[in-house]
Amino acid sequence: MKFDISRVVELIAGDPQADRAVPPTGFTARLTLFTAGAMAFLAVFAMALSFATGRLADRWSSELARTSTLRISAPADQADAQVRAALAVLETTPGVAAARALTPDEQRALLEPWFGPDLPVEDLPIPQLIEIIEDGTGYDPTGLRARLQAEVPAAVLDDHTRWREPLIAAANRLRSLGWVAIVLIGASTGAMITLAAQAALAANAQVIRVMRLVGARDIYIARAFVRRFTLRALAGAAIGTFAGMFAVWLLPSADVAGGFLTGLGFQGVNWLWPLVIPPLAAVVAFFATRAAALRTLREQS
Repeated sequence: MKFDISRVVELIAGDPQADRAVPPTGFTARLTLFTAGAMAFLAVFAMALSFATGRLADRWSSELARTSTLRISAPADQADAQVRAALAVLETTPGVAAARALTPDEQRALLEPWFGPDLPVEDLPIPQLIEIIEDGTGYDPTGLRARLQAEVPAAVLDDHTRWREPLIAAANRLRSLGWVAIVLIGASTGAMITLAAQAALAANAQVIRVMRLVGARDIYIARAFVRRFTLRALAGAAIGTFAGMFAVWLLPSADVAGGFLTGLGFQGVNWLWPLVIPPLAAVVAFFATRAAALRTLREQS
C-alpha cells in the first residue's frame, strides 16, 4: 500500500528533469484536453440515455403488465347488457383486482391525440372499453378468453402482450447501445491520446536523444509523458463531465417534456455515476500513453 501511494505522489509531482522532454503547451496538449473533454461530455449523455431507457423499460414492464383492456363491439341495443355481463365475468375471475368501464370523457381523452378535442363519442360507433387491473398473482388470459367467448361474444381481450414486449425489448436494446457507446468513446479517447503522445515524442526526438546521452533510460522518459498526458486527460475529462452534467440538468423535467424524452437524465444517486468518467479517462490515458511512449522510444533507439 505504501508503494502504491508513493507511485501516485510521483505521478502527480513529477520529475522536473524528465518533464523537459514533454512540451507543457502546444498542439498535443490542446488535443489531449479537447479530446478528453469532448469524449467525457458525450459519455455523460450516453450514460444518461442508458439510465433513462432502463427506467423506461422498468416502468413499461411494471405498469403495463398490471393492466389489460377489454373491448366490446356490440349493437347499440345490446351494448349495455354486454358490458354488464363482461363486468360480471371479470368480478369472478381470479387474479383480477378491479374492472371498470371507461366513461365517454375518458374515451374521448384517449382519442384526442388523433381526432382532436370535442369528439362526439356518444354519436359514433366506438367500442366500449373496460379497464382491467390485475392483482399480484395475475389472471389466466387463455381461460378468461374462453369464458368471455362463451358469455360475452362481443368482447375482445387485449392483455397488451402483443405490443408491450417489443417496446420493452427496444428500450433494453437502447440501454445496451448506450453502454456500448460509452465503451466506444473510451476506445476513441485512447486512440486519440495515443496519436497525441506519438506526435509529442516525435516532436521532441532531439531532446530525448540528449537525455539518453546523459544516461536517462526509456522508462524514465516514458514516465514523464505518461504523467503529463494522464493529468491532461483527467483535467479535460473533469471539465467535460461537469459540462455534460450541467447540460443534462438543464433538460426539461418529466412534467414539462412529455413523450419519449420524459425523465431523460439522472435521478437520485445516479447523479454520482458520471463522476467515475474522469478517473476512467485518466486510466485510459495512462495505459495508452505508456504503450505509445515505450513503443515509440524503442523505434527511436
